[in-house]
Parts: sequence; C-alpha cells; structure tokens
Amino acid sequence: MMVKEVAELAGISVRTLHHYDEIGLLHPSRTTEAGYRVYTDEDLAKLQQILFFRELGFPLKEIREIVSRPDFNRMEAMELHHKLLLEKRSRLERMIETLEKTMKHEKGEIDMSNREKFAGFDFSTNPYEQEARKRWGDQAVDASKAKLGSLSGDEQKQLKEGMNAIYRKLADLRHTSPASDEAQEAIGEWYKFLNRMGSYSLEAFKGLGQMYVDDERFTRNIDRFGEGLAAFMRDAMSEYADRRK
Repeated sequence: MMVKEVAELAGISVRTLHHYDEIGLLHPSRTTEAGYRVYTDEDLAKLQQILFFRELGFPLKEIREIVSRPDFNRMEAMELHHKLLLEKRSRLERMIETLEKTMKHEKGEIDMSNREKFAGFDFSTNPYEQEARKRWGDQAVDASKAKLGSLSGDEQKQLKEGMNAIYRKLADLRHTSPASDEAQEAIGEWYKFLNRMGSYSLEAFKGLGQMYVDDERFTRNIDRFGEGLAAFMRDAMSEYADRRK
C-alpha cells in the first residue's frame, strides 16, 4: 500500500507516517525508484501496535525503544494492550455509572448517598506525578523533584515568580495565533524554563500541553491567568514541538 492509502486506512495523516519514518519508528519495507513509500502487511501490523501504544499514552521515543528490542514479542505486547485497555474501559464504565446516577439524583428520580457520588474516583496518589511517570519515566520526574528540593526558599520563590511571569506573558497573547512569532517565542521561554527543572523532550513538552487541557485541575490553575490560556498553551506547545522535530 502507498502512504496515502495507509494514512486513510489507519485514520492518521500522511505527515505522521513521514515523521514515523524519519525518527526510525516505522520504515516502509520498500521505496520505489520514484521515491514513493510502499507498506507491506508486516508494516501495517507494526503500525497497529504503535497506535495501540499511542492510545495508552506511550511517547514515541519509548515506543521505538520497545518495538526495536530484539526480544520484542508481538503477542505479548497485544496481551498487554488488551489488559490495559480493559482496565481503562472498567474505569470509564465506573465513572459513567456514577455520572448517570448523579444526573438522576439531580432530577429527583433517585436518592444518592454522598459515598455513591464519589464512586470511581481515586486520588489517593498524585495524578500529575503518575501521568508524568507513565509518559516520561521515573528518571526525569525524580530529577525534577530533586532539583526543586535542593533550592532554598528564596530560590523557590524566584522560580515561582519566573513561572508566573511567563504565564502572564502568554495570557496577553492568548487571543493571537499560537503559531505567531510572538507566541512561539514566549512558549519557547516556557520550554527552556521547564528544562531548568528537569529534562523534557519535545514529545514530552507536547504531551504536557495536552495534559493542560485534559486534566481540569491543570486547566483551572492555568486559566487563573486568563480564560482559555490552557488551550492556547497546548496549541502553542504542539506547534513548537512539531516545528523542531
């Protein structure tokens, strides 16, 4: 199959397939004399596994490392995908059931206890850290925490002031295009700022921006500087990362 056919089949863009080829994640088995990429059934099977990993939140770098291992076993990977997706479905079903009951309670159709209202929620551990560890690995998160822990009170205060200054600058730009030169310059400052505290790849930076919107607590905190800032930062961070890949 040609690259356009594969893109339509998998529901992804041609640009994504080109990017996978460029970073060594998925090379087409053959290239014609005219330079056209040709994908085999084996390539499609590998692409399917890559997309399963993506659905579960794995960064591209980690996916490449996993599928490139000499001992990589496709069936074992599929069994893992199956297990993790079932767990994800179970969590979503519990949340949906709680939401449906809450809606009936609000309409006066049923009585709902306070305990029932929170069925399915579990914030016994830090969800931000869990997500960061899943996406970027323990080493980056531990390094960031160690860096912050080593700072004095004054240094931590200066760090917070620097962070807030960038937020305010981005808030002033949030009604412009995330791809504008001003927005990209400001979001570049944010990327450099984050890397003062830890080590964030471009892919991690892009994923973090998506989390700003997906997790309402991130959104709420960021949008204190201006409504819609979280979504603006997500788009600007995505643009910044894509330009530099």
